[in-house]
Amino acid sequence: MTVLDSPIPRFHLAVPVDDLAAARRFYGDVLGLEQGRSTDTWIDWNLHGHQFVTHLAAERGAAVHNPVDGHDVPVPHFGLILAVPAFDELAERLRAAGTDFVIEPYVRFEGQTGEQRTMFLHDPAGNALEFKAFADDSQVFAV
Repeated sequence: MTVLDSPIPRFHLAVPVDDLAAARRFYGDVLGLEQGRSTDTWIDWNLHGHQFVTHLAAERGAAVHNPVDGHDVPVPHFGLILAVPAFDELAERLRAAGTDFVIEPYVRFEGQTGEQRTMFLHDPAGNALEFKAFADDSQVFAV
């Protein structure tokens, strides 16, 4: 069964970018996402089976941060929960690309419920992304 055959609903998310060529390089070349349909004002991306769209839009809102585990987490942000090996592979791919992390890859809540690897970065348009991997995937929604 592929992700497209999954009974779990897939999300659709559209974010503003100010440069489609920069978005194409970042999401296609750096993150390695498959590009779908596009026009001169938007690009569809396959984000692990989810439809992620970068829309050309010049205006941006003010940045907000919330404290989590001693770090200033950018809000809003979006991303994926990956398996640990996929997280480590992506972290190395981003380091090799010279990514300037907002929060470097590290283990959050170490030894506690919800222990996870996490990292935050911005795309070229300033959209905040978080990628994470739980030590125990059954704890994604644990309290």
